[in-house]
Amino acid sequence: MSAPASVEEFLQLVRKSGMVDEGKLTAHLQRRNKTSGLDTDPRLAAEAMIADGVMTNFQAEQFLLGKWRGFTIGKFKLLERIGVGGMGQVFLCEHMFMKRRVAIKVLPPAKAEQPAALGRFYREARAAGSLDHPNIVRTHDIDQDGNLHFIVMEYVDGSNLLEIVKKFGPMNVARALFYVRQVASGLDFAFRSGLIHRDVKPGNILIDRRGNARVLDMGLARFFKDQSDMLTVKYDDKIVLGTADYVAPEQVANSHAVDVRADVYALGATLYFLLAGHPPFPTGTVSQKLLWHRTKEPTPIRQVRPDVPEEIAAIIARMMAKDPNLRFQSPGEVAVALAPYVPASVPPPAAAEMPVLCPAVMEGQEPVVELVASTPIEEPIDSRLLVGAGVGTGMVGSSGAVATAEARVRPAANPFGPAPSAYSLKPLGRPIGMSGVAGPAAPRYEPPATYQTPRANEPTPRPIPTPFQPGPFEQRPDSPANPGPTAAQRIALYVILAASVVVGGGIIYWKFLRPNFFAPAVKQPAAPKASE
Repeated sequence: MSAPASVEEFLQLVRKSGMVDEGKLTAHLQRRNKTSGLDTDPRLAAEAMIADGVMTNFQAEQFLLGKWRGFTIGKFKLLERIGVGGMGQVFLCEHMFMKRRVAIKVLPPAKAEQPAALGRFYREARAAGSLDHPNIVRTHDIDQDGNLHFIVMEYVDGSNLLEIVKKFGPMNVARALFYVRQVASGLDFAFRSGLIHRDVKPGNILIDRRGNARVLDMGLARFFKDQSDMLTVKYDDKIVLGTADYVAPEQVANSHAVDVRADVYALGATLYFLLAGHPPFPTGTVSQKLLWHRTKEPTPIRQVRPDVPEEIAAIIARMMAKDPNLRFQSPGEVAVALAPYVPASVPPPAAAEMPVLCPAVMEGQEPVVELVASTPIEEPIDSRLLVGAGVGTGMVGSSGAVATAEARVRPAANPFGPAPSAYSLKPLGRPIGMSGVAGPAAPRYEPPATYQTPRANEPTPRPIPTPFQPGPFEQRPDSPANPGPTAAQRIALYVILAASVVVGGGIIYWKFLRPNFFAPAVKQPAAPKASE
């Protein structure tokens, strides 16, 4: 159908779609008739309905194009378009029966005809669906409606870091570290679950209205423990997976053979972007950037932002080391290194940084209290890494100044046994353990892959037994609970063993080794036959 030329045709499309509540529409029309009257221009009429909460921006846009079908996918009603990317569009949707808001990512039909693209789409759902962590966007389902494949995800009401920095410039140091440490926590959980992201970048990190960071877009994630998960090799894709501004050097050479240290590099480039306001290599073509990530060092962050402390600059330099062996070996090590310099909470993002939602979308949603600060990160990190890593906490204020006020760490429950007592934190000026900075390097972080992070209000799981730690039903031979047999018990045991040997030997001799046993048997002559 063509675009409506009058308000009557516009209203006909609206009613025909069935997407707008008839009661709201009637009440809106009655109010307009009593006040300023109905607009004669369909576009002005649509704007009035959006302002009155009758329809959403996306719905009005489609009605003005003459469309009245295609407002549903599966069991969900499309409300707004909230994202567009190379792998499709993302819509804010509402379940038609449960009235639950979700985000739905739709793969374009043209992409669905490409085996590699379709395979990555389903792998994204599998990867994100296997993770349940507060800093990772959850995936609920994947389904198909006709020729449309779509993923049902958790809806996060917020903006990504790329949009925030582009609109409002470089971030405050404390705020940037607060977000990056949350991301490191989520990536470390994914790593311990057998996943590497391979596309960490500011555009794939959402910040909600309370200041919580969420990692999304597992389209390039790989199950590094699953040798069959090699779509790039399977379909012979001669491409570099990742984004040119944040891709690790080894990922440029071989995208399917990288490990979690590629995520560490990309996270370091993301932190550089948050503090500098631009990527490590802001100019040049895609090919040049890919080459520079392998051969060229970016401008040191302190030359771009002199207020960045030297310790933070050293952390970024180590995260972005060309040689993977010189980097932090996992996101967990990054979280440990950043912990001393991250405040417990930061103010929530300003309202101007968050997306503007139309009244129809905001209706029925709980208001966000802007004064509530973000909750501190409570991640179980190996507390043994704190020793030798030069743990200390100074807080970087809003002006970038160093606050050396004394603070203490509250160790969280961790899978390696009881947490140690609280550590007195060192001021920001003390060196931390990293390459190029005084102090020993942090030990290699290899947490058990089977450990799952406990949720809030749940008891800490039993520590996982190791070769040096007995299980819950085992006791060491030299433990006080099991001191071993006494001297009398040992003597009795020896007597029993000796008697068993003597008796067994006698039986064997009597049965098999007597002289008669070896004597040949005497053959008896046959009896003569009777003569006839």
